[in-house]
Amino acid sequence: MFTDIGPLEVITLLVMAVVVFGPDKLPKLIQDTMGFVRKIRSFADSAKEDIRSELGPDFQDFEFQDLHPKTFVRKQLLGSTEDPLGFKELKDGLDLKSALNDEPAGAAAAAATPAANLSKAGSTPLAADERPPFDPDAT
Repeated sequence: MFTDIGPLEVITLLVMAVVVFGPDKLPKLIQDTMGFVRKIRSFADSAKEDIRSELGPDFQDFEFQDLHPKTFVRKQLLGSTEDPLGFKELKDGLDLKSALNDEPAGAAAAAATPAANLSKAGSTPLAADERPPFDPDAT
């Protein structure tokens, strides 16, 4: 949350806090703020435990971080212990560096030519102003 605040900004905030609140009230203000943060954290932890207990024994290993979209996708698709879709085998079998190195030198140049833009049937090239065929199943 505050990872982009540099040391100069922190020093500026401290000096402004001393000027605004004074050196005699600042320790009490920090202590009250820390107590408030602790209360909020304990409230959040107790709410999480209440939700886990209400969900039942099937969800005892439930983590709220798993609801983040990136974590959810990573856990569901890649799985921590099991790989139902076979992504690990696919990832291990895919070696892009060797595939790129085995490509003939002229293949990249041939792919850049207009003849490489073949129609759906794969037999005739598209003209320069011709649009590719519309596939409603692909959209």
